[in-house]
Amino acid sequence: MKPTALIAEDEPLLAQALQAELALAWPDLQVIASVGDGRSAVRESLRLLPQVLFFDVRMPGLDGLAAAAELADAWPTEQAPLPQLVFVTAYDEYAARAFDAQAIDYVLKPVQPDRLQRTVMRLQKALALRRSAALPSEDILASTLAQWRKLLSVAGGTVGATDTSVPLKFIAAGKAGTSGATVHMVSIDDVQVFEAADKYVRVLTATDEYLIRTPLKALLPQLDATVFWQVHRAAVVRSRAIESVHRDDAGKLSLTLRSRRETIPVSRLYAHLFRAM
Repeated sequence: MKPTALIAEDEPLLAQALQAELALAWPDLQVIASVGDGRSAVRESLRLLPQVLFFDVRMPGLDGLAAAAELADAWPTEQAPLPQLVFVTAYDEYAARAFDAQAIDYVLKPVQPDRLQRTVMRLQKALALRRSAALPSEDILASTLAQWRKLLSVAGGTVGATDTSVPLKFIAAGKAGTSGATVHMVSIDDVQVFEAADKYVRVLTATDEYLIRTPLKALLPQLDATVFWQVHRAAVVRSRAIESVHRDDAGKLSLTLRSRRETIPVSRLYAHLFRAM
């Protein structure tokens, strides 16, 4: 069977250009769908189960990063292996250096045939390894998830590319359930969980809940990754606040905390943090 791919790109001319270049670089590849937004990318990916995803980093509504994170949990691995993921990004020197430094595949807009050919070669090698059954399916899934984590981390850091060299010490936040007229300075040492919720991020301490408008992806680079663990696309947890980890009958993990009653879901992308489970 020929390999299959899905393109998610909100600019139709760029989507057409990528598909045309792929036809030259990889004649056997079948582009089975081309969509213009992240929500459609998730829906059509789960319906068609392509082997390769080309996701634009920036798309209206659900962007490429959020779409990929959602797919990582929703993908039916019993039906098809998690696909290879390639991010498509507008030309930006910072982004290009970041991706290259991690040897991660990406496609620059406008499409550069030489760079696309290198990406195609890597994708062909990865798919050939799967077909050879040289690795158990569990190892293939773990390897693919590791690549997705790295790609999401690097791509997330290139969006906006702001200076985050100074770590957070305090969070200026409004207290949940109040009018918002008072701004509270919450010490980062007191924070147990950051959780995205609609237009806000919930900042949870052992006893209180605050709200901020800063997106979670903008907070992450300012947090000590040895202290705060991302466990879901919408949740970052202080590791010392975790009391226990539970696995349900479907194999999904969730966390309970020492000082709060909330249960925090753990994404498949971050289940490796709890390998003893």
